[in-house]
Amino acid sequence: MLKSPELLAAVRDRFAHVDSCPFAGERIFFENAGGALTLKSVVDTSARFAAIPDNQGRDNVASRALVEIIAKARADMALLLNAPGGQIVVGESGTEMLFRMIRTACMGAAPGGRVLGSTLEHPASRSAAQHWADRSGRAHVLVPHDDATGVVTAADYLPEITADTRVATILHTSPVTGMGVDVAAVATAIREKSPDCFIIVDGIQHAAHGRIDIASYGIDGYAISPYKMFSRHGYGVAWVSDRLAALPHECLDGGPALNWEFGTRDTGAYATLSDVVDYLDWLGGEVSDETDRRKRIEAAGRAIHAHEHDLTEAILHGTGNLKGLAELPGLNIVGGVDNPAREGLVSVWSDTVASAEIVERLNAAGIRCHIRKADHYSGNILAPLGRADCVRISLCHYNTEGEVARLLAVMAEITS
Repeated sequence: MLKSPELLAAVRDRFAHVDSCPFAGERIFFENAGGALTLKSVVDTSARFAAIPDNQGRDNVASRALVEIIAKARADMALLLNAPGGQIVVGESGTEMLFRMIRTACMGAAPGGRVLGSTLEHPASRSAAQHWADRSGRAHVLVPHDDATGVVTAADYLPEITADTRVATILHTSPVTGMGVDVAAVATAIREKSPDCFIIVDGIQHAAHGRIDIASYGIDGYAISPYKMFSRHGYGVAWVSDRLAALPHECLDGGPALNWEFGTRDTGAYATLSDVVDYLDWLGGEVSDETDRRKRIEAAGRAIHAHEHDLTEAILHGTGNLKGLAELPGLNIVGGVDNPAREGLVSVWSDTVASAEIVERLNAAGIRCHIRKADHYSGNILAPLGRADCVRISLCHYNTEGEVARLLAVMAEITS
């Protein structure tokens, strides 16, 4: 855990703009679900590689160095994900990687059958599954999530899992409810009835909150948006299993048959992945005595999860003499107050104050958060609750209890 003030200060010092916006000045950042803060090392690496004119695949020293950097980044990401076999693929965005994996699975799986997902999912996977189920002549079946808890479970999936389930999608964590899904349990339930099903996971919201273990999931694809995991915009990352990679997919004629990447990718993007892994390795060394790199990454994940749990508990139940959001008049908590599936995010609405006004007043007080509306991004969560919108307060492990206290003080003023 990050109980030590010295360690938390060291963590915060590694991130750019941790307590101030380059446009608005001093602020508290509770908009991490929209994109986490960026490591200073990522900023430096991006600038350094942006200046390099050489490309991979040439017979010169610089080109060979770039190839080695890319190979190291792939190995680092495989270690972070604990991904056996398969390959690390970089593309345009996490959403694009989900579309490509789902497209390949739908068009390459055995004929007939169904594509299975859930109503909890972000449109990145839900839309892709619907589109490519239609194109491949399959039914797209959505398992209803529980509106009260904001979660979908393996037990919820079970009634809809059939022997002819060809492709399945799972959301690891919802960016609206903030609730995590037991990916391993859902995947196991699917495999028991349909062993050859291709299972694709949207890990975009989950990745920053620690503890990814693909070896334990039994899946075929996992997508991440690096800008939500301490890196930067402009690219997405996926792990693709060997069996998914071997399906027919777009690639250059005459090129490597298993290659999934298009064109010359940005070496700097790869290098920043190593920066993220190096950071988690460092953090794991600070919170544990582990000497193995993977075990240090696991220790970092546990510490991140524990620290964020403490912060969300403070948001909900208060800190010092400040009341938590669950105790303030007229506030409603999406997914319920005491929900063990919550990962670093609390979404609320007020019976008396419009969500847009809450966000505006928080912003005026130097607290950055975001409104979620019942649109194509969040309507699947909010519409069943009869809500047009809500306020999303999302945090990461570099946030502090002092920042939570400031949030609660302002929210008390807004709701009074």
